Amino acid sequence: MASSRGSSSRSSLGSGSSGRTTSSGQKSSSGQKSSSSNSGDGRQSKPSDRLNPKTIDPFSNSGKNQSAFASIYSNGGIPCRLMHGSVKHKLAWSTPPEQVPFDPVLVTLAEGLRETVHPYMFVARSGFKEMLEVHDCAGHVVPLLPKLTVAIRAALAHSDASVVSGGLDALRQLSEVVGPALNPHLNKLLVPVAKSMTDRRHRDNVVETLHVVESSGGRECLPVIKSKIPTYSSIFT
Repeated sequence: MASSRGSSSRSSLGSGSSGRTTSSGQKSSSGQKSSSSNSGDGRQSKPSDRLNPKTIDPFSNSGKNQSAFASIYSNGGIPCRLMHGSVKHKLAWSTPPEQVPFDPVLVTLAEGLRETVHPYMFVARSGFKEMLEVHDCAGHVVPLLPKLTVAIRAALAHSDASVVSGGLDALRQLSEVVGPALNPHLNKLLVPVAKSMTDRRHRDNVVETLHVVESSGGRECLPVIKSKIPTYSSIFT
């Protein structure tokens, strides 16, 4: 009798669901796998996985392929840690940003702008921003411009759209802090910016960034901008 009831139950579940997979993850007649099947690392996949950024454990022992920034962060070279919030993440500094040595920490954070994996990309972008928000930090930042502009240029020339966007944000922040001191370095920065100007994903961000650069750098930087991006319209006209 139990066998009959089980057969009847399976029959009723099967009707109207032809081609669907079973809950055990076996292939159906259509050859598709169940959405509840295990992923390659043994954990059960979830629909929400697609919405989460690529994340790794920064303090795991599998760091042989880590980037330089990831290695420095994992070894405590940057005195902050990511604090996970229910809505928004933030950085917790073990040493207040105003007491952190800008050389090498700010340079390291600038080099981390190329990161594409969480939490490194969040730490690099947020840390860079928060150090530039330190009161009267320009005196610490200006001597580092040769190194900072090389790192930001690398982010601006990156193939990942998110990295380019982060590089543009960093360029705006830097320009607002150092003002005209950035002008001698604009030539190298504007080459990848000009390329992004032709990409509709970045065009508005590029224009906003150039406005900030011109506003902070003054009229002296306009000829440099126009030499790389002839179509640019000055905020002073």
